[in-house]
Amino acid sequence: MSKPLLIFLNEVAGGRKLLEAAREKAADASYVVVVAPQNQPSVGQLFDPEERAEAARARVDVTLAVLDEFGIEAIGEVLDPEYDLALGDAIRSHRPGEVLLSCTYDFRFGLTRRDLLSWAEITYGDVTNITHIPVRIEDDSISLNVTHTLVVANRTLTSEDLQERLLDRSGDRPHRYTIIAPAADDVSEATVARNLATVMAKLYHADIDATGQPMSPDPFDAVKNAIEHYRVDEILISTLSGEESHWLKEDLIGRVREITEKPVVHHEAGRPPEAVAAVVAEGEAPEAAGAEDSTAEENEA
Repeated sequence: MSKPLLIFLNEVAGGRKLLEAAREKAADASYVVVVAPQNQPSVGQLFDPEERAEAARARVDVTLAVLDEFGIEAIGEVLDPEYDLALGDAIRSHRPGEVLLSCTYDFRFGLTRRDLLSWAEITYGDVTNITHIPVRIEDDSISLNVTHTLVVANRTLTSEDLQERLLDRSGDRPHRYTIIAPAADDVSEATVARNLATVMAKLYHADIDATGQPMSPDPFDAVKNAIEHYRVDEILISTLSGEESHWLKEDLIGRVREITEKPVVHHEAGRPPEAVAAVVAEGEAPEAAGAEDSTAEENEA
């Protein structure tokens, strides 16, 4: 008799390895359930403390949308803030045949800094299989010479030219994308989750790894938090064209360049890459940067 498949999201949504494991296991499962604790992850926390429940719901919603892109129906739940209580409640409630535990290597919790994976195997290994799906494997990324690109977008997430640009960049050199979508008043949370899933699914089909999550509304704060918590080799900010873009009016590109030494790339949706900004070094004036940007992009073309 088949049993449920439980996907436990400890930190971030998505990830190609999680998707691959879910696709392999879902066929034999009675149903698939995705759960996340209302916690404040030690890595990549991009929401204010009072928004923990919303952060957990975002992880679940994006993962559900990604699974749906690949034909996997699933249900989602947001559970207790404590990792161990949330996992225990989910296992007792659903009695899964297997748990896909998505968390970093050696993730520890509580006052005694218990290892979550070891604790889960000791506590529940006799009633279900525990499979660890590591999140953000930095050592592997370094050894494979992978470029970690932070992508910042919202209304332009599903633009064909942005998606093609991400695919093209990965063709030149292996990339791993962290896609963050600052909230917008006129774009619902459900739409953001679906748009993130659409982009991630397209990258997964091309064997490119990516994670994604909705963010708090201020795009500058979102980028600052991402730089602090994630490995970032370069930043790609996607905006609407010209006067349509609030981010350009607020000089988001220039402000980000002032706080990081990382290369910053500007993608203006609906325009070819050679027509917009590219990589600049910290300390260059925006006017000079614009001139060098055009040259850099022409050299890439």
